[in-house]
Amino acid sequence: MIKPEKLRAEALKLPRALERPHFDWASFRVDAPRGKIFCTLPPHHEFSNVFLTPDEQKMMCEAEPDIFFQVPNKWGLNGATSIRLAKCDLATLRSALVMSWRHSAPAKFYGELKS
Repeated sequence: MIKPEKLRAEALKLPRALERPHFDWASFRVDAPRGKIFCTLPPHHEFSNVFLTPDEQKMMCEAEPDIFFQVPNKWGLNGATSIRLAKCDLATLRSALVMSWRHSAPAKFYGELKS
């Protein structure tokens, strides 16, 4: 089970990550000119959203259907994926966050990722 504080800490460990409000949700972004979001956390903390490719989303949802599900709107069709925090473990969360971060960060930041 992932608590909101743990998700926040893991998201902010990623290179150049920062937290900003996104309406009434928390958003985690790459501190770069475009400031793209790689993760969101709604106030109810039941799930978090990450932004994957449709192929990555399909893989994650098929491999771990109790944890991952497609966001039920047009964003979901493009890879927006929810993570059920109560079902998720730390390694799975980290993997999803890094995948999403890579889609938001400029390639020149990739070398800053720690294994």
